[in-house]
Parts: sequence; C-alpha cells; structure tokens
Amino acid sequence: MSEDAEMSRAPIRPAGPQLFDGYLDPGRPHADAYDEMFDPAEEVRPAYRRLHESLTPLLPADLTSRSEALDRALVDQGITFSLSGEERPFPLDLVPRVITASEWSRLERGIVQRVRALEAFLADIYGDQQIVADGVLPRRLITSCEHFHRQAAGIAPPNGVRIHVAGIDVVRDEQGDFRVLEDNLRSPSGVSYVMENRRTMARVFPDLFAKHRVRAVGDYAVHLLRSLRASAPAGTTDPNVVVLTPGVYNSAYFEHSLLARQMGVELVEGRDLFARNNVIYLRTTEGEQRVDVIYRRIDDEFLDPVHFEPDSVLGVAGLVNAARAGNVVVANAIGNGVGDDKLVYTYLPEILKYYLGETPLLPNVDTFRCWLPAEHDEVLDRLDELVTKPVEGSGGYGIVFGPDASAKELAAQRRRIRSNPRGWIAQPVVQLSTVPTKVGERLQPRHVDLRPFAVNDGESVFVLPGGLTRVAIPEGSLIVNSSQGGGSKDTWVLAPRASAGNAELRGRGLAAAGLRSDEASTPEQGPELNVAQQQQQ
Repeated sequence: MSEDAEMSRAPIRPAGPQLFDGYLDPGRPHADAYDEMFDPAEEVRPAYRRLHESLTPLLPADLTSRSEALDRALVDQGITFSLSGEERPFPLDLVPRVITASEWSRLERGIVQRVRALEAFLADIYGDQQIVADGVLPRRLITSCEHFHRQAAGIAPPNGVRIHVAGIDVVRDEQGDFRVLEDNLRSPSGVSYVMENRRTMARVFPDLFAKHRVRAVGDYAVHLLRSLRASAPAGTTDPNVVVLTPGVYNSAYFEHSLLARQMGVELVEGRDLFARNNVIYLRTTEGEQRVDVIYRRIDDEFLDPVHFEPDSVLGVAGLVNAARAGNVVVANAIGNGVGDDKLVYTYLPEILKYYLGETPLLPNVDTFRCWLPAEHDEVLDRLDELVTKPVEGSGGYGIVFGPDASAKELAAQRRRIRSNPRGWIAQPVVQLSTVPTKVGERLQPRHVDLRPFAVNDGESVFVLPGGLTRVAIPEGSLIVNSSQGGGSKDTWVLAPRASAGNAELRGRGLAAAGLRSDEASTPEQGPELNVAQQQQQ
C-alpha cells in the first residue's frame, strides 16, 4: 500500500485510556505545539498508526517493564555520556519518533543543499573571499567571528572537502514545517547514539519493528570511512586513517571509540602522534607509521600548540604545517567554525543564492541580528517575548527565554546585549513539536528536535536516514540537550512499502532481531532494509 493510500484510511482516535490519559489536555504547557502522533482533531496521524496500535493495549506495568529492559540494555552496553565528570547512561525513550518517506526526502534534499553551499562558503572564506569582495557579506562578519582562523587560510584539502561530517539541527514549528535551528560543522557529536539506540531498540522491542519498514542506520561507519579515505593526500593508495580523541574523560569518548572500532582504524591521543619534516607519524609497538588522515574530535584551539593554545597537550605540534604542506588531512577542516557561527547562520539565504543560485529548501528559524542597530533595538524592546542566544554558546548554556525570565534577569540580559551586540542573536519562541514520551506510568507530550548527520566524500553527500532525536524530559521545557536533562529517541525513517518477496525476507529477519550485535549493512544492501534484515545478514 502506498503512503497516500495509507493516509486515506479511516482516522483513529487515541484509545489507550491509561497510557494516553491527559495526553491531549488543552491546559498542558505549550499545547499549541505540533504533535507528531495526533493531529488537532485528536486523530492519529498515518505515520504513527501502527505504533499507536502496538502501544494502546499496554498497561502501565507493561510500559514500565519495557522501559526497565531498555535501561538495562543501555547499561550493559556501556552507552554513556559524561556530565560533570560522571559517566551516566544516555537516556533513551521507548517510543520512537517516526518520519515518513516523503518527509525525509524533503529534509534530505534541504540538508544536502545546505552542506554544498557551506562547502563553497568555507572554500571562499579561506581563499579569495569573493563573497566579501562582492559585498554580499560584510567583512567584519567574518573577521569578528571567534572561529575564523587565519592559520587555516590557503590550506586546500586534496579533494576540496572541508565538511566531512555535518550535524544540522532541525526543528518542527507550530505548523509542522521543518526549519534549521543551527549548523554544526566542527566536530558534531551524537551519531553513536543513533546507531546504538537502533541496536538496543531492535534487541528489546523486535515486535515493534515487525509492523514497520524502517530504513537502516548501521552502515554509517562505512560512509564515514569512505569519506575520510577519499580525502587523503594525492598519491596515497592506502591511506592510514586515525581518530584523534582528547581522551577518556571527554564527554563523547564513547562515540570516538565506537567509530574507530567500527571503521577498523586506530583511536589515538595527541601524545601518540608527532610531526617530522611536515609529516605526521603514529608511534606503535611496531615502529613509526605515517598518518594520512586525522578524524579529529578536538577543538581547533587545542589541535596544535605551535599555532593555537601553546599549553595544549591534546594536539600535535606541527600539525597545521603538515596540513598546509599537503601531507595530512584534518577532518573536519580547521576553521570550519566560521561556517556554523550563529550570526553567519542568519546569512544562509544570501550564501545559498550567491554560490548555488538557489533559495533554501529548509528555511532558518526567524532570527534577529543584534549587531544591526534596527534589529538590536527591536530585540531590546521585545526582550520579554524572545529567546536570546549567545553566538558562541553550545549545550543549551546561556540561553534566556524572555517569557520565563524575571525582571532582574531581563535587565542583566539587556546589559549583556548592549555591551556585545555581535555576541547575541534573538529568535521568537518556537514551540518545538512534541512526541509521546514515557513520563512515570503514562505517555506524555515532550518537545523534540532532530540532528541528521551528513557525510561528504567529495562526489556526493550521504545523509544518514534518521539522525539523533533529542527530547526535553521536564514538562514544558524546550531545552533538549543531555547536559540540561534531555534524553533521546530512536528515529524511524519509513521506507516505501515492501513487495511480497521483501516482506517475506523481513519476516525471516525478525527472528534474528536483537540477537546479532552491531553488524553494519554493506552498501549493496541498500538503504531500505530494516534493522532486523541488517542483523540477519
């Protein structure tokens, strides 16, 4: 049955009086947000019908036991993140988020367009800066950016790729339209949770997968390794790729080790590498090995004490010179932060038009630029209505929600903006879409965002079907970051309906769901095999 035919079925209204009790209460916080399971008429949206049918017969005790099984599986697999020096299991909600094939197609095209434009922008900014010379962007926008590094000027990657991995944060507004909240082009994290969330869900809830055809996410490492190898210096026939981590105390160390293991490459720290004659080497028990590509998970400022922080022991002295000499590739490229600066983000429509001659397929969230006098004054006048964000902020820190702020907090924020207009942007409060989430013994609406991951190998941009859905657990909260108490959901991108033969294959594969470990699908399997088929093969 096609997706359109599926949508023509008779509407279904919420049926689980216990699990969904009070879910659609009009008095709940942010009740005007777009709910992804129920429409305004309280009917179940087509994409969620099978999931809803599976959930409604459950009793609260069933929900609790399944959630506990999920938590145990996460702990057993060591899926954690570090917060304040403490390792904690990464919270995974048992209700997946579902995205239809047509919705994903629109998202994918918009993300690819964005990555292509930002690649062209970074090449230009660290080259001739023609976009500045032509007056499309003001020069001070670039020169005042904290992450514009002159040390990277003139470094030309062998295959032209600077954004090997992009994490594009997307939200759904009150009308259900996808909008880009921000771009992450330096060292975007979270993809390990995408893969591990899927593997854990398949092991614990194979029955849910039996009713859906979900696109695979297990082959991400295949695409990442292909991108890294394709970026190697010219003339390198068998590139030596390493993953550079700050070490075990980094909050994303679990991800660093997982990706290195899945790609079959060395996980190294700065002390394992050294430069000689503008070439990078790895110390091993078998002697020195030349390194061709470094997938770094260290901020620019700590990569090379010769050019950046002189006291850094995380990076490699001489790395920038080796990259400039064309003997090693750093992925993502040094200086990419100018492309994900939150003020530069507001100029994406101009960037797209200049380099691609196109309009955005995925619009930005409406944003005020505090460094422009007229917009600066409007922000100060409407401070109690807007969300103000530090341009250099991350992790949800420093954000001020005007409607929730006290008079004292607003006064302090006015002073900050006046003293540093370049450092702030402001946006209307976007009521992020909601998805059913386990809260106690019931399912309640909680706000979510989405971080799809795009991998660029120089010839094409692959977008992992799904991405990391982050969910704000506290009621009414719009902050989804794990550092602020958020959790995650498995993100299901539905594939087109299977043929009878494929359906039979899916049935056979379900017998193995969750029983095989983290085998990744090969490129020949294609993107439309569900997770159970991946694990069977």
